[in-house]
Amino acid sequence: MRIAAYARVSTEDQAADGFSLGAQLDMLKAYAESQDWIIHDEYVDDGYTGRNDKRPEYSRMMSETEKWDAIAVVKMDRIHRNSRNFMSMMEFLEKNDKKFVSSTESLDTSTALGRFVVDMIQRIAQLESEQIGERTYTGMREKAETSDGIMGFTPPFGYCIEKGELAADNEEMDIAKEIFRCYLSGMTMDEICSKLNRKGALTRRQNPWNKYNMRNILHNPVYMGYMRWDGLFIQHNAEKAVSEKEFNEVQRIMASRTRSVKYEDNRYLKIAGALNQA
Repeated sequence: MRIAAYARVSTEDQAADGFSLGAQLDMLKAYAESQDWIIHDEYVDDGYTGRNDKRPEYSRMMSETEKWDAIAVVKMDRIHRNSRNFMSMMEFLEKNDKKFVSSTESLDTSTALGRFVVDMIQRIAQLESEQIGERTYTGMREKAETSDGIMGFTPPFGYCIEKGELAADNEEMDIAKEIFRCYLSGMTMDEICSKLNRKGALTRRQNPWNKYNMRNILHNPVYMGYMRWDGLFIQHNAEKAVSEKEFNEVQRIMASRTRSVKYEDNRYLKIAGALNQA
């Protein structure tokens, strides 16, 4: 029998004993040899969660079903941590006359009892995965409420991460400051975009500026000293592009130019004041 040897690790379990990619592949090779099976190919997803099926090697494996007879994994949770996705995969395998093997769990998916056991184990794996997610979220929120740490924060244009802290990217920061300065001087977003594009000052992705990415910068409180995370505003110590007073003036001007937006006076300053009093 030809098998597709699948291995996966995520950032959650990368350091856990027995979960390294090398250990998984070694176990699958030994198991295949003991069963006199042939490994058609190894499919390895490094750093991908098992909670969804948007993984490059998993997708490649499922597109090559004509090349193997069964999928082999060390444990069920290596292939999926979501019971719905797992059962969808099982239905796909059954439809294409393929099998599924878990080398350490001795599962036989050709029987009703085996499929029932697989379903129960998969639901337990999903529960564990969701509990990990809940604990991670709770821990991150507690940290966000009590410190100024970076909480899975993707630095916006003008900033980068250095030694776990937010820091200014000097070249991008100069452009961010120019954007706020021009807007406060009375220029429209379209005019600022044209100015930047004419002199070749592109976005981080090397795209021309437009009013949509321009609006994201003008609305982001990170430029006045506050990171947003899940409804919280966390003060940072990196360089600012604009003062709190100037940032709020920008919000007022933007609201006055957009009929559908109602400006709340000193909206961000109130948030900052509440944080300083906590």
